[in-house]
Amino acid sequence: MDFTKLIDIRRSASNFLKEVKMTESDLKPIFDDLKLTPSAFNLQHTEYVVVLDEEMKEKVRLAASGQFKVHSASAVILVLADRYAYRQTERLHEGMRDLGIITDFELNKMVQENSQFYEEKGEQFMKEDAIRNASLSSMMFMLSAKNRGWDTCPMIGFDQDKIRELLHVPNTHEVVLMITIGKEKISSRRLRGYRKPVDEFVKFIK
Repeated sequence: MDFTKLIDIRRSASNFLKEVKMTESDLKPIFDDLKLTPSAFNLQHTEYVVVLDEEMKEKVRLAASGQFKVHSASAVILVLADRYAYRQTERLHEGMRDLGIITDFELNKMVQENSQFYEEKGEQFMKEDAIRNASLSSMMFMLSAKNRGWDTCPMIGFDQDKIRELLHVPNTHEVVLMITIGKEKISSRRLRGYRKPVDEFVKFIK
């Protein structure tokens, strides 16, 4: 699909067609696209939990203040971010070492530099950076989903603690976003909200 058309037709769906089901095979191509999402130092902070089971989906709905779109969606996606992704530097890059693209020295230097960078910045920075990187991935997810014919809605209205407990999210991870996905119920669609003109949100320094 033409990219300009894609960003124009992507909408945050307020409701979905309940009878439409999704399977892992529907979702895996979307996640394949996400592998190319940029991340700081290629640390790939973002992880996803996909809820397809109807019983679990209803429990997630309760943790999201009973919002109907969670009920009608074909799946509910929880976007997680690893605050300590820098600790995976060696594992993520050792393949490049094995292929001769980088040396042992370069890999060890990368591990040392990433550890020093994050540990000197501290816990608050680690949290913020994890959320930043997961946000990049989340937007890519929604664009990829639309490109493959699926509609989505990003959501922040949920109880973090309840979601952590339900889905066994480790304390090392942030619960960044909930995304509902399915086929939009067009009859529930509202007019698109006001969008600022470019001059209101862009400043050119000449």
